[in-house]
Amino acid sequence: MYDILVAGGGYVGLSTAVSIKKAAPHLNIVVVDAAPAGAWEKDGRASAIATAASRLLSALGVWGDILPNAQPINRMIVTDSKTADPVRPVFLTFDGKVADGQPFAHMVPNPAMIGPLLRLAGELGVELRQAATVDGFSRDPARVAATLSTGETIKARLLIACDGVRSKLRDVAGIKTVHFDYGQSGIVVTVDHERPHDGVAEEHFLPAGPFAILPLPGNRSSLVWTERTADAERLVRGDDFLFDEELERRFGHKLGALKVASPRRAYPLGLTLARGFVADRFALAGDAAHGIHPISGQGLNLGFKDVAALAETIVDADRLGLDIGSPAVLERYESWRRFDTFRMGVTTDVLNRLFSNDVAPIRIARDFGLGLVDRMPALKNFFIGQASGATGRANPKMLDGQLP
Repeated sequence: MYDILVAGGGYVGLSTAVSIKKAAPHLNIVVVDAAPAGAWEKDGRASAIATAASRLLSALGVWGDILPNAQPINRMIVTDSKTADPVRPVFLTFDGKVADGQPFAHMVPNPAMIGPLLRLAGELGVELRQAATVDGFSRDPARVAATLSTGETIKARLLIACDGVRSKLRDVAGIKTVHFDYGQSGIVVTVDHERPHDGVAEEHFLPAGPFAILPLPGNRSSLVWTERTADAERLVRGDDFLFDEELERRFGHKLGALKVASPRRAYPLGLTLARGFVADRFALAGDAAHGIHPISGQGLNLGFKDVAALAETIVDADRLGLDIGSPAVLERYESWRRFDTFRMGVTTDVLNRLFSNDVAPIRIARDFGLGLVDRMPALKNFFIGQASGATGRANPKMLDGQLP
């Protein structure tokens, strides 16, 4: 019998477990993860960690271990052009600092984040079951009985589903979603380049979708390359020469010679928003609650906001002697996160539809808008503040660097 069962041991699942355990050590928590032990070490991807998320990781005591492997984003450049255009004019630039002088985001290789979270989970006494999934569950008034792929049954007062955008547990709980398929896929790959990037991130808006160059430590960058799904599959499955040729057309020669440094993979893109975040003794967090387009780089950071709100909700309820799995308690978490998630989902949807096309009048209008924003420092600071996640009076405590 556990107090909390977390299904999914990625960043959101692990962060949720250790956030609650650190603030309420007496709660008995188990994390069930589908990945086998050590699989995280082979993850070649990287993630953008906004200021608010880094404060959460700092409150947990792991940001100091992550920071030596993190690359601050010192500046961001936005361009809008066709793939074949010889010149790509810069329409918008952002200084990468927020009000306290800190970078608004860092790029962090995924293993550099998972490793410290796993070590902290072990130190705090969070139990970890790997190479297993939660296949289903039943509920009674006092607990959840979850069935694992190993055949074992685990009982807990609360089940938190962090099992991804195609969450099986969300379906079992009867929570419906709003879903749109964009007909796009995001190619994720790491490249080595000859010259330093100086911490500059670039977002090229091309007709098929955004092509983002995100700086990593050393002369390396992580790419999030949006293409129509059929084209993305052709590029990923095609030969190296074709891939390198298309990559160079989009990346350009500003950083010298390029070399692909990780396996290339394509992920289908869409908008998925859960109609509800909670049910009796059940809560969604991370991609299980919301899957958005990567155009704003906010997917993982939305998940960390879920972590902060859910941890504070549960810890406050436990201190008051309330039932942490009751709908009355969990409704606070849902009300905290639902509007922000909906707003970000709509924002990314509109941006993707606005910029992923080659309609001349729309291009002229959006380029004019970008240029106008570039000449308005106050508006640019507002956008940076929103991207950092550090604004908002109603932020959970962990987004300000405090434990709940």
